[in-house]
Amino acid sequence: MTFDTRAGELIALQHVNLAINDHEFIAVLGPSGCGKSTLMRIVAGLLKPSAGTVSVQGEAVVEPRDDIGIVFQKPTLLPWATLEDNVVFPMKHKFGRVTKDQRDRARELLKTVGLASLENRRPGRLSGGMQQRVGIARALLHNPEILLMDEPFSALDALTREEMGFELQNIWQNHRKTVMFITHSIVEAVLLADRIIVMSHGPCAHVAEDLRVPAPRPRTGDSMRMAEMQDLVSHLRDILMTKKVA
Repeated sequence: MTFDTRAGELIALQHVNLAINDHEFIAVLGPSGCGKSTLMRIVAGLLKPSAGTVSVQGEAVVEPRDDIGIVFQKPTLLPWATLEDNVVFPMKHKFGRVTKDQRDRARELLKTVGLASLENRRPGRLSGGMQQRVGIARALLHNPEILLMDEPFSALDALTREEMGFELQNIWQNHRKTVMFITHSIVEAVLLADRIIVMSHGPCAHVAEDLRVPAPRPRTGDSMRMAEMQDLVSHLRDILMTKKVA
């Protein structure tokens, strides 16, 4: 992916070659400015790559697809709308109406993300973590096969972020989506992912390492204390913090 800037041509991503299996949870980990979010937007069909292709089940991604859901860094909820109306908003925006089944599913999803009985509340009365739960429910409304998450917990405090990580693991185990999770948190990547894709430092970022997480699921706080997990955290910290990724 190449961008034209005032300083000239900037190659953000180069020679990125990656395959993700069905129902696999992939964490894309890397330093700020390495093109993680750019990669996600290309996969989502929101950006057209300067060269190369992205495909889902052999079909090229050339525009946003119904089988791909996206959770951004901020949920961007409508402040005047109820939580239920925020969850069903994409359907209303696309089709001009919302069915009873879609509203029933919205309430069920709010229950799934821990917001049962709050469907008539407005976002201003929610904490940041609760608002992000609404964003996750909204992304799941049309039951996409693939869920793309762009640092969805980055604005949360440490305790809420950890809580949301365990909650996301539970949601994934119940719904079994293919997930690409963008993060710069080593612990978050190790806790959540089946595989961790380590991006090199930009510009010209590429896949530097493709690592499998050794702990079985479901994972708990005890899982993070396993020797294999601690070794993986240390390895990731070493290559990222000392800029050994090339």
